[in-house]
Amino acid sequence: MDFYSFQNHIQQHFQHQLPFVMYRQPGESEVKAQLQPNNTLEYVNDFQEKGFVFAPFNCSKKPIIFSYASAEAISCTQESLELDLSMNLCKEVLGEQGRYEELVQKTIDTIKKTGIDKIVVSRKKEIFKKTDAFTYFKNLLSLYPDAMVYCWYHPLVGMWIGATPETLVKTEGKRLKSMALAGTQVYQETTNVIWGEKEKEEQAMVTRAIVEGLSCIKAVSNLQVGEPSTARAGNVLHLKTNITASFEPECLGKIIKELHPTPAVCGLPYKMAYDYILKEENYDRSFYTGYLGELNMQYQKNRNPRRRNVENSAYQSVSTQTNLYVNLRCMQVFKDRLEIYVGGGITKDSIPKDEWEETQRKAETMQKVL
Repeated sequence: MDFYSFQNHIQQHFQHQLPFVMYRQPGESEVKAQLQPNNTLEYVNDFQEKGFVFAPFNCSKKPIIFSYASAEAISCTQESLELDLSMNLCKEVLGEQGRYEELVQKTIDTIKKTGIDKIVVSRKKEIFKKTDAFTYFKNLLSLYPDAMVYCWYHPLVGMWIGATPETLVKTEGKRLKSMALAGTQVYQETTNVIWGEKEKEEQAMVTRAIVEGLSCIKAVSNLQVGEPSTARAGNVLHLKTNITASFEPECLGKIIKELHPTPAVCGLPYKMAYDYILKEENYDRSFYTGYLGELNMQYQKNRNPRRRNVENSAYQSVSTQTNLYVNLRCMQVFKDRLEIYVGGGITKDSIPKDEWEETQRKAETMQKVL
């Protein structure tokens, strides 16, 4: 199936107001989709289910799952797609800058009073125009080959699209990978940049928190932490540290609950930052800074062709994989407007005006597809 037949098939499904998700994982060329046959909302109970998960920021709410057993699964290879860009009316909600800077200052004051290390605060940016989510998805595929690009829809929930650079957890068999992503600066044609002490410490705090969280789970062993490196995400750069470990698959749910929400989207200490966000942000993040992706999907792997017994190389083994990503750089799509979600990590050294400008730069990642 070529890309346009793939997309037309999903559009016909969408016209019947039926749920679907289409997505492409980082660095891959295969675009996949799961099309649900009815409007039933199914939820994850024990993380042993198999399907595509879409989870909100609020940990008290269960993740939604599109069950693979009931889905029509289709795929295609991403082709060279021409960008379809049109003029858009970008209108900031009146007073939004003042409100966000006021929230940042209040957060800084709270951090200084309480000793909290970091709190991530966020906002919505509205763009008023007639929308076309399928075109936006196609543009995201072209613009961000190293991101998890998705378009998710359920008539009882809404439509979301995004291109996220951050892995929550990836597993294959009994091996897992996670990522600490924090610190931000503008991308200026190179990833060979110098990082300030504020960004280095912010990233180190996130790394420590993830490692400490995983270390508390008995089913996790052989933890290894890589060196920080610079990673590009659209028009911004972040510091990234890769983390790997061994684990027992029956404890996957415990691991996910320990990792979500990460300090990169919530803060440290976790409970104090999380409670502050729910009380003071004054809006519902919904699925922004939640997570999404494949849960317990099966993949076929070719055996190593270098083995002496060449006949063995003709056989394939099946591995169970989970590929979950933090829902950053995303927006909710309505008929006449878009709501882009952006935020930033606040510490005692933050400057409100600079934090506002950082959210504006992050919003550009999604605005480029319009």
